[in-house]
Amino acid sequence: MIITKAKLTDLEQILELQYLAYQSEAVLYNDFSIQPLKQTLGEIRQEYEKCIFLKATDEMGNIIGSVRAYTNGDTTYVGKLIVHPSRQGQGIGTKLMLAIERESRAERYELFTGYKSTRNLRLYEYLGYTKFREQTVADGLAFIYMEKYLDNHEM
Repeated sequence: MIITKAKLTDLEQILELQYLAYQSEAVLYNDFSIQPLKQTLGEIRQEYEKCIFLKATDEMGNIIGSVRAYTNGDTTYVGKLIVHPSRQGQGIGTKLMLAIERESRAERYELFTGYKSTRNLRLYEYLGYTKFREQTVADGLAFIYMEKYLDNHEM
């Protein structure tokens, strides 16, 4: 597996992977109208203009994971960590998260995930993120906001 910056030409494949990876979240929350499943190619292209997009590729060059983030002030906001369902549990998400932290080199990192997404919560806690806020966004849906402070001298 190799992690590199995604190119504009990778966005269509990343979006297809996003649709596939978020199916489990849609099932978990019984909601197939969640934003990651509705995002368009045009929207992801706009996001690409302000975000760092990383991709993980397999030995054949297929995109098997991705993460994106943008920095505002001293905080990097991490979003849409995705890994192909058949490749989950192999450390790809962990490596993508560590790579985005190295790439942005911020003091603070922030992300959110759904309150029922226990695998995501475990991964983020393993990586040193701690819960700092919970927000109900709809009936039956709450987001857990997590943060991590880095000592950039360690990188």
